[in-house]
Amino acid sequence: MKIIEKLAAKKPSFSFEFFPPKDEEGKQRLFETVAQLSPYAPTFVSVTYGAGGSTRRLTVELTLRIERETGIECMAHLTCVGATQADLHGVLGQLRDGGVQNVLALRGDPPQGETGFVVTDGGFSHASELIEFIRSQYDFCLAGACYPEKHPEASSAEADLANLKKKVDAGAEFLVSQLFFDAKDYFDFVGRARVIGIQVPIFAGIMPVTNVNQVKRFTAMCGAHMPGDLMARLEAVHGDAREVRRVGVDHAIGQCRALLDGGAPGIHFYTLNRSTATVEILEALR
Repeated sequence: MKIIEKLAAKKPSFSFEFFPPKDEEGKQRLFETVAQLSPYAPTFVSVTYGAGGSTRRLTVELTLRIERETGIECMAHLTCVGATQADLHGVLGQLRDGGVQNVLALRGDPPQGETGFVVTDGGFSHASELIEFIRSQYDFCLAGACYPEKHPEASSAEADLANLKKKVDAGAEFLVSQLFFDAKDYFDFVGRARVIGIQVPIFAGIMPVTNVNQVKRFTAMCGAHMPGDLMARLEAVHGDAREVRRVGVDHAIGQCRALLDGGAPGIHFYTLNRSTATVEILEALR
């Protein structure tokens, strides 16, 4: 089923993001995580596409397997990096033939060791072009990514929103936000998006802090800022892993409550293939 059709129910949606593990043990842990999160009736789950398209085969394999074995709608990520149009046709054909109906279309990050995005001959340079390409030849439900605090490479917040409008105009039916830590940033962003005519649902991306150094790496990569009060609470318990986790999960619970109370259509959890923090948050929201 297409995700946009499931959203017509108008109830808050929960979804989970996973990444392709590197070995069989990791795959087993991933499916244990999927099983632990399944009782929370996710609207969908998604499987990422490694930097530089490095997990292309695994992304397709896991997306098909999750749908087949769990019955949960699974959205495959697809990027422009290192892919010709023929390559993209190959991946999209596999997904379509396997019964997958949902794709998150992204420009993608450069391969490890490279500092900037390089357009592949015969490929695309922007997510909006990829969305237009898929929309013109396939019948997938298409999603796009957005950045409440601006894409790190965008020259301004206004330019970033203009690029986002191109994705929606090309055929993106809903958006999934990059992680952020202040609900106000999300609502300010949604307000600005609505003003320029972006009317599609915008899912709020949440990553509970369970490891300070890890989340610092993620925020540096995606341009998200850590609120001063949250950082102060984390620094106060630095060195105590259990307390760091408690502070991070408590903050995420408060975030989710504020987002849902404010009308966010759904929460998209960046799980890092683990379930316990997400389960704690969902239990607190019941």
